[in-house]
Amino acid sequence: MPKQKSNRGASKRFRLTATGKVRRFKANKSHILTKKHQKRKRRLRQPGLVKGADAKRIAQLLQG
Repeated sequence: MPKQKSNRGASKRFRLTATGKVRRFKANKSHILTKKHQKRKRRLRQPGLVKGADAKRIAQLLQG
């Protein structure tokens, strides 16, 4: 019987925490950074959590 594969796109973008929550990185940090103030860019560095039904779907993609 073949092994189940996790979704490669999802595994590059999301990580599971020790408690099973889904961690993500924030958008809008890749280009056009000159017009964004320093405080905003600093906040974008911090990872966020995926909420609700999205977290359930992504966790299934990561399990494989």
